[in-house]
Amino acid sequence: MMGIMADQDDVRRIALSLPETSESESGLGFRVRNASAKSGSKQFAWVWHERVTPGRPRVPRPDVLAVRVAGQAEKEMLLGSDPAKFFTEPHYNGFPAVLVRLPAVEADELRELLTDAWRCQAPRSLVRQAGL
Repeated sequence: MMGIMADQDDVRRIALSLPETSESESGLGFRVRNASAKSGSKQFAWVWHERVTPGRPRVPRPDVLAVRVAGQAEKEMLLGSDPAKFFTEPHYNGFPAVLVRLPAVEADELRELLTDAWRCQAPRSLVRQAGL
């Protein structure tokens, strides 16, 4: 039996429950405090912007979330695990992130994806302190 599928409200609730996380002013992304970054934080999840028309600006797709992954091996594993949930596009070639169709994932799986993405971008000391 399928559970309740995830949406942007779930993304916001879960992401903001992770330590030292902030939401972008646009509401389309989430960052964790990390002093090693020039900006003082690192983004770990954001709304995908789709290139609908060549030569035109990308369009936000709130039903698709981009999440950071630990590396190419994890990316390939996720992409191969369930193409209905995970995909990529040429813009993300060589970049450690996958695109997640929110209507295809349940909240528990979304929590795991976001926690893993947060862990990729958070300082080790914060990950240890949080016990995540």
